[in-house]
Amino acid sequence: MKKIVLTMVAAMAFTLSFAGTENYVTEKNFDMSCDIDRLAVVLDLDESQMDAVEAIHQNFSSEMQSLSSMRGPWLRQRIHQALGKDAYQMRHVLNDKQLDTYMRLMVTTIRNRNL
Repeated sequence: MKKIVLTMVAAMAFTLSFAGTENYVTEKNFDMSCDIDRLAVVLDLDESQMDAVEAIHQNFSSEMQSLSSMRGPWLRQRIHQALGKDAYQMRHVLNDKQLDTYMRLMVTTIRNRNL
C-alpha cells in the first residue's frame, strides 16, 4: 500500500511540474515597438510615408500595450481588431507591395509572440 501511495505522489509531482511550463502570454509579448528606420529600409519608404507609418505604428503599439492587461476569450478578437485597424490605416499610406510586406511582418511578429 505504501508503494502505491508513493507512486501516486511521485506521479502527481511529475505532472504538476510540467503544468507550470506552459507559455503564458506576458506583458512583454505585447510590446510592438520596432526600429522605424529599419522598417523604412525594408518597405522602401519615402520621407512622408516614413512619418505617417511611424505615427500609425505608434498608435498600434499603444493599443497593443493596453491589451496586455486583458485576459480571456476576447483577447484574440481584440488583437485581430487592432491588427485590422492598423492594416486599414496603413492601406492609405503604403502601396500594395509595401502593404503586403508590412502585413507579413506584423502577422509573423504576432505569431512569434504567441498572440
